[in-house]
Amino acid sequence: MLFNSLDFALFLPAVFGLYWFILNRNLKGQNILLLVASYIFYGWWDYRFLSLIFISTVIDYLVGLQLARTTQAHLRKYLLGISLLANLGMLGFFKYFDFFLLNFVEAFTLLGMQIEAAPLRFILPVGISFYTFQTLSYTLDIYKGKLQPTRDFIAFAGYVSFFPQLVAGPIERAAQLLPQFERARVFDHAKATDGLKQILWGLFKKVVIADNCAIFADLFFDPQTPYEGSALLLGAFFFTFQIYGDFSGYSDMAIGTARLFGFDLMQNFAFPYFSRDVAEFWRRWHISLSTWFRDYLYIPLGGSRGGRMKQIRNTFAIFLVSGFWHGANWTFIIWGGLHALYFLPLLLLQRNRKYLHIVAKGRIFPSFVELGQILLTFLLVMLAWIFFRAESLPHALMYIQHMFSHELLSFPVIPGQMGALAMTLLLIVWFILIEWRGRGSLYAIQHWGKNRPQLYRWSVYIFLIFMIGMYMKTSETPFIYFQF
Repeated sequence: MLFNSLDFALFLPAVFGLYWFILNRNLKGQNILLLVASYIFYGWWDYRFLSLIFISTVIDYLVGLQLARTTQAHLRKYLLGISLLANLGMLGFFKYFDFFLLNFVEAFTLLGMQIEAAPLRFILPVGISFYTFQTLSYTLDIYKGKLQPTRDFIAFAGYVSFFPQLVAGPIERAAQLLPQFERARVFDHAKATDGLKQILWGLFKKVVIADNCAIFADLFFDPQTPYEGSALLLGAFFFTFQIYGDFSGYSDMAIGTARLFGFDLMQNFAFPYFSRDVAEFWRRWHISLSTWFRDYLYIPLGGSRGGRMKQIRNTFAIFLVSGFWHGANWTFIIWGGLHALYFLPLLLLQRNRKYLHIVAKGRIFPSFVELGQILLTFLLVMLAWIFFRAESLPHALMYIQHMFSHELLSFPVIPGQMGALAMTLLLIVWFILIEWRGRGSLYAIQHWGKNRPQLYRWSVYIFLIFMIGMYMKTSETPFIYFQF
């Protein structure tokens, strides 16, 4: 079920009504309702994959209880191994089996040995990478002694499958989200209103920004149609805003929807395209995943401690694994490797934590130096996105080669599309201005018109609704990160 679908437009009010008007002050009933609603929400795509969520839930629930009952180191490692094997095993089987099989066959072919092996071509369960990491953090935190297990299976199952963030995050930690299932929730009008505003802004990002950018990104990234370098540069630019509008838009809708039910989810995006270096970008992009890898991979490997070679190893490890997490394709691994190369000089020069606050704080405009830093970081990130978007490694290399041709500085001409292209560029400029103005908030329009008359605020909301209605497509457009 998609957030930008008619199905969800009917589903959400129905669950909201039952939750607050029928089951109000009945914590167990509310949790059961959320669990049932979450399974319906996920099963809307393919009910068969509900079994994977249920198996993962049961295993980690039981492992958590057993970890708390024993102090024997070997037994605790055995129990943790069960959780890791079950969760990563399912993830690896469905997501990476064909990748390893085909690369194994290709490696032996290069050595002159022919191996017959056909890929299984499984359908990838939607959101498996997200809920796998979410439930894994539960057993890892219990193993480390940072968390006590819950005995409330319904609350735990609700935590694992919570429908607002089930299929594309944010990836929540049990220590933050699980207690919210175990305590009474009271309707908060201000929180619900704020949630609706965030849903509206997220829907605008998806429908008006991302889906319009997708038209031109798909056009220019089509390997069958050659374009001059300037057009390919525009293609990379459009995809850069498509993936941001699409993914951060989903996160906004997820966080806003959770707030309607009295839950607080972590901020997943903090205006990353206003970053002054790549280290700041990764503190602001997909925060729930980057902090997950930091806490469960980077720090256990030694983090920034130790010699230079160890720092380099750990940096490449976290970025390459992050790339591979996104998909079974060498393009994602190269994307992660590029970001490791971007990050490495900052780490070695100990400048990776230089920018911890928003740019131009307390000022309307950035300085020329800050503007240059933002543009340089944006261009580096945009170049890496080409590998992320390309269908294959040869396609990405060909795209970059043709982009950096003598036609790079020519004026792009797209027959029959120039009007729509110009309008999309204007929408992006307007979007950047709104994001810049609200960069100190959790989302861009959170405090929009706070000190203005109510009529002004409502005019903004109505305008956003009008734009969404004008650009809403008749067919559902899935979110990019559903494939991960």
